[in-house]
Amino acid sequence: MRFFDVRRFPLRLLAAGTLPVLFLAGCGSSSSNASSASKTATKSATTSASATPTGPYTVPAADVSPMSAIQVTTPSGESPTVKLGKKPFQVNQTTTDVKTQGSGAVVAADNLVSVSYVAVDGASGKTLADTFANTAGPMYLKDPTQLPGLVKSISGKKVGTVETVAIPPADAFGDEGNTQLGVTRKDTIVLYLKINSTSPNLAHGTAVAPQKGLPTVKWNGVDKPATITMPNSAAPKKLEVANLINGDGATVKKGQTLYALYTGVIWANGKAGKVFDSTGNTGRYGVPASFVIGKGQVIPGWDKALVGKKVGDRVEIVIPPADGYGSKGNAQGGIKGTDTLVFVVDIVAVG
Repeated sequence: MRFFDVRRFPLRLLAAGTLPVLFLAGCGSSSSNASSASKTATKSATTSASATPTGPYTVPAADVSPMSAIQVTTPSGESPTVKLGKKPFQVNQTTTDVKTQGSGAVVAADNLVSVSYVAVDGASGKTLADTFANTAGPMYLKDPTQLPGLVKSISGKKVGTVETVAIPPADAFGDEGNTQLGVTRKDTIVLYLKINSTSPNLAHGTAVAPQKGLPTVKWNGVDKPATITMPNSAAPKKLEVANLINGDGATVKKGQTLYALYTGVIWANGKAGKVFDSTGNTGRYGVPASFVIGKGQVIPGWDKALVGKKVGDRVEIVIPPADGYGSKGNAQGGIKGTDTLVFVVDIVAVG
């Protein structure tokens, strides 16, 4: 999934799915930092050319492994260790074994969810990922690139829930497996996970009256670009920032990774602006973008406008060229050096 972004130089791509390689089962997404980007791989990119799928791999009922064969130790101050008392560990349907019932909010089907987990290959017992040690960003449950089995295992559960999960090939990497991870089409994925938090994947809080003289914004949902209509007047000469919704979440701090939905348009007097990028564009699925804020990794207008805002805010930003792409503009986005940009940004999480 490639799209224009708000970085300055060089042009890079914002992250759309921020979980590690294991949980990106569909189309790929690039990371907001180079190290994550180099690790990102997808099911489609790791298809084994030699595979000759014959349908979802299943095993006889007698060979289905009991969840009691998953052995977890949790040393103080260290990541959990997952060992399998039976190998290969195999299931035919996604199966969970709740160790601790959570008491927090229920995870809804359209939420952003933060999960810590250790994942192992059911065939070899090899550890595939550990986000207790290396924190992952929140996952959007409606992102079709996520493993179906992972989504099934946490949907409807409460924050604080700790469980073991076994995901069969049909709910993981399917007939293709994942050659980069060494996962074959026959391998069950086994996880030990904790649900840390859940939140709506959009701004949430108290609506604020639009500021006079600024563009009007029509929100069209997470999977469509917002409609931003300019007043019939010249664009402001300086940066303008106004909240449309006041959230009540954590304050955004310099250097944090910010997760956001956004639409960006070019100012056009008295007209709806031309969308040059949006997380609501076709193929983006309403998945939040992620980027480090306040450190010069995005255009100056974003750094200036979003540090100090709160999770849950919907922010309108009018950005003159000096705080955008400067006199050179940006050919990739169809932005001239004289263009004023307008963004509406939903801050949905920070990490």
